[in-house]
Amino acid sequence: MKKKDLVPEIFGINLFNDKIMSEKLPANVYRKLKSTIDECKPIDQSIAGVIANAMKDWAIEKGATHFTHWFQPLTGITAEKHNSFISPTEDGKVIMEFSGKELVQGESDASSFPHGGGRNTFEARGYTAWDPTSPAFLKEDVAGLTLFIPTAFYSYSGESLDKKTPLLKSIIAISKQSKRILKIINKDIDKNIRVYPAVGAEQEYFLVDKKYYDRRLDLQLTGRTLFGANPPKGHELNDHYFGSIKERVASYMNELDIELWKLGISAKTKHNEVAPNQYELASIYTNANIATDQNQLIMDTMKKIANRHGLVCLLHEKPYARVNGSGKHNNWSLITNTGMNLLEPGETPYANAQFLLFLVAIIKAINKYSELIRISASTPGNDLRFGGSEAPPTIISIFLGDLLTEILTKIEKSKNNTKKKKENVQVGIPVLPTLPKDSSDRNRTSPFAFTGNKFEFRMVSSLMSIARANMVINTIVADTLDEFANILDKSKNIHDSIYDIIKKTYKNNKNIVFNGDGYSDEWEIEAKKRKLPNLKTCVDAFDKLLLKKNIDVFKRQNVLSENELVARHNIYFENYIKQILIEANTMIDISLKQILPTAMKYQNTIIELVINAEAIKLECPAQKDIMNQLNTLINSFKTAVDEVIEIRQTIKIKETKLLEYSKIIKDELIPKMEELRKYGDGLEMLCDAKIWPLPTYAKMLFDI
Repeated sequence: MKKKDLVPEIFGINLFNDKIMSEKLPANVYRKLKSTIDECKPIDQSIAGVIANAMKDWAIEKGATHFTHWFQPLTGITAEKHNSFISPTEDGKVIMEFSGKELVQGESDASSFPHGGGRNTFEARGYTAWDPTSPAFLKEDVAGLTLFIPTAFYSYSGESLDKKTPLLKSIIAISKQSKRILKIINKDIDKNIRVYPAVGAEQEYFLVDKKYYDRRLDLQLTGRTLFGANPPKGHELNDHYFGSIKERVASYMNELDIELWKLGISAKTKHNEVAPNQYELASIYTNANIATDQNQLIMDTMKKIANRHGLVCLLHEKPYARVNGSGKHNNWSLITNTGMNLLEPGETPYANAQFLLFLVAIIKAINKYSELIRISASTPGNDLRFGGSEAPPTIISIFLGDLLTEILTKIEKSKNNTKKKKENVQVGIPVLPTLPKDSSDRNRTSPFAFTGNKFEFRMVSSLMSIARANMVINTIVADTLDEFANILDKSKNIHDSIYDIIKKTYKNNKNIVFNGDGYSDEWEIEAKKRKLPNLKTCVDAFDKLLLKKNIDVFKRQNVLSENELVARHNIYFENYIKQILIEANTMIDISLKQILPTAMKYQNTIIELVINAEAIKLECPAQKDIMNQLNTLINSFKTAVDEVIEIRQTIKIKETKLLEYSKIIKDELIPKMEELRKYGDGLEMLCDAKIWPLPTYAKMLFDI
């Protein structure tokens, strides 16, 4: 049977979706649950037991024996604690049971997860609370099927310890403020209209043969290669991009699609990316909460399926130096339950006041809180990726395209006479179909680009959850819409007030709009003139998290408290320190146990050649030159190792000195690690490939 014939049969087969709920639940319970989900109301506790029983019966029918509350702590990965459905009875037997309380609430040891110093070790209690807005699902592994229940995770005092809780709060905030704007603009609009942020994430990843991965301690422990010389060929010819997919990879992608479809995840597109053995998968848009959960499942499933094919899926932002990195392009828009996209310009965007009002709200939000946008995509791995090879620069700017920029410029200058409609693409070949031209081109160097009816936030890394980025975007845009709604609520002439808001907002925030080449040196100079921040590293970015304006916006929109922000501030720095120290430790281990012994062994071989040649009075300048080069590199390499060790030993994990130690890592340790790598890669280029201990870039990038 062909895969296309399987789709209707398997799609959502392991998902407790709306169709299954309507079949398994009594009509009145189903209506109450739908009301909870659609209107974001508290769950009626009286129906929890009925839902739990139906969910259990469905899972057991499929073959499940266990359930787990699935949550997203601040580790950057998901967490789960498995419990069986088995409950003992008084007569010594067991029954399959799952109560409403077990569905709604779970408990975990919160002190063992990152908390940013906000808790003591003895304050261990943490709660997981069922999120009914994200469907439960069955996940299969070698142990069988398990019922996964998406949950939020928070402390005994009610502070969020996860990524989902603030994301859900941000969705509530932007939904509320968007509805306010819509009701002000159109008094006759459906009073039950709902607005939600919609997200589609494009997931990039690398594949590498497991036999090479197993010989690379750096890939195993850090997700990236800490050593590795340039291969003879990289992606200079761009011949891998959108090229024919290799059979082994196609087989992997086929199974990946089917496994994701079983989970109800609409895996839509797949293709070769720019770098050799780099690929991309994109899923269909859905609401931001479900999209976040699904992306976590996508990454987990990618890794699991790869192992079945003798491959390893690399999700690090920069697995290979000097080769394209991997991002996760976060496509964001605002959608209503009636099917309206609030970022759709329409055929006459110059006359679409509603669209332009939401557009300038986003422009202002990104400009005012550009540091938060930078923070939302900041990781140590992303620092290696930014500024080239299709990754955006660290300067936050917005790409609008010529049409929208022209419209807003004319409004700013009180010349609201732009009558330019959408055009068609002119190719000049009659037999080809006429294609409608989007309102903007695509700018791959822009961090935040308008791409027709959505914004593409290109800075998010391949490895990280999209929760942080969308939580920030939702919050800051909600706050700007809140400000606009307050003005319009007092207005006697809504039309004039909207026009005035659009005009003033663009005039005061157009400095962040840039439609040119974000990689150019001229742009960095120009951005400085425009007073746009350029936070080159995540250390620079994290340091801005606790600015007063940032604390205030999260408090105003009831997304994060000051204590919760302080905790995240500490966690970001602590994770940065730990990650780089793991990389430094791994480099030291590889250097002393693999590279240095191999280089010295090869050096000894060359020395013997020179001695034997001189013994028979044979000139050997080439051998002597290689011998001297090896000697110089080995000495430099050993000195660099010692210096990395010395700096490494000065750095500790102390909450009172997180920023201080992070700056030492950024300014001293990382440059010295880069120097060590330079000497190590130089030794790789000189040594015999047959004895070099690490699989080369040429092997890992091209051999699948």
